[in-house]
Amino acid sequence: MGTTSRANETGLQVRRVVISGYYGFRNSGDEAVLKSILFALEEEGRAQGLRIEPVVLSIDPAWTTAMYGVEAVHRMRFGEIVRAIRGSDGLISGGGSLLQDATGTKTIPYYTGVLKLAQLLGKPTFAYAQGIGPVNRRWMDRLIRGVMRRCAYVSVRDAESAALLGRMGVPRDRIDVVPDPVMALPLPAAQPPAGGSGLGAGAALPLVGVSLRHWRKDGADLARFAAALGALARSRAVRLRFLPFHTPSDAEASLWVMEKLGDIGGSVAEIAEAGDDPQQMLLEVSRCDALLGMRLHALIYAANQSVPMLGLSYDPKIDQFLNRIGLTPIGTTEALDPEAFVAAMSKLLNDPEGWRSQHQAAIEQLKQEARWPAKQISTYLR
Repeated sequence: MGTTSRANETGLQVRRVVISGYYGFRNSGDEAVLKSILFALEEEGRAQGLRIEPVVLSIDPAWTTAMYGVEAVHRMRFGEIVRAIRGSDGLISGGGSLLQDATGTKTIPYYTGVLKLAQLLGKPTFAYAQGIGPVNRRWMDRLIRGVMRRCAYVSVRDAESAALLGRMGVPRDRIDVVPDPVMALPLPAAQPPAGGSGLGAGAALPLVGVSLRHWRKDGADLARFAAALGALARSRAVRLRFLPFHTPSDAEASLWVMEKLGDIGGSVAEIAEAGDDPQQMLLEVSRCDALLGMRLHALIYAANQSVPMLGLSYDPKIDQFLNRIGLTPIGTTEALDPEAFVAAMSKLLNDPEGWRSQHQAAIEQLKQEARWPAKQISTYLR
């Protein structure tokens, strides 16, 4: 099927697939989504006798090609997008929170526009583990409904997204609810020591990963988190390792909190180098004894590596993910009780195996289900 179908020298049938998402912006979470989708398509495609050749729509095509070894074209150059789609066997939209209007009025029209273009060019389209909403402008419902109804396959990353699509008029029985693709991201094959990990002061202390971001304009949330982390560091000797997922803003938030910790006695606070490769950040998280996460993908990385975690909620997607592994947030951008936080984190550090035995079954199920969209898309393309 498709215009470019052919066999390569290995005997595998080749399928070219355009991938549309928030790529090339060097946001660790979104780059991890892309890397996870590329891994899943390669493995599931091979199982179906296919070699899937991705073409990524990126804001920085040269960087995306250098990072992942795949073809990339500029996501804002209409002619390049048309040529890529015309020469493909289909288009994947996702994953991530693409169809929402919280970040502005252009996001939904852009991503639905790319889907609509592929459909007008006669290509099958696939929604891959999308997070839908919030959609506060009702006129955007018809943009989403129109393209989703014409997709060959639709998957979303939580039940709330499926319910929202259903309310918009997309038949509920056509929507798969799947985990975020990053649940299936493997560790890098070679594991060089992460910057500072296991070295210098505090190497023998329990390692607590901390992923924070700016949210409230007045910074009151970060001040609360600093007070709670300071209380933890004074209650027991720990190594707080701040993990910036989105640079430079997360590094700025982390450094601000580190300055506000005050006297932390025998504890240590440090910040990890923010590299571009999402698997290196996954490796950072894997080395933690426990994690406090505000970024969604920090929590997903922790689950991926069975690292005991506490979540801070700033968006419903945090609560939805935590709920899928049987957790609720320890705090929000509006409230965090330092005593409750210290008690909860101490429990994780004292009994990590207890936490794993309670949540491992749910985590393993999510890891298995994370490859489902790639399997369905590969089956269709075959």
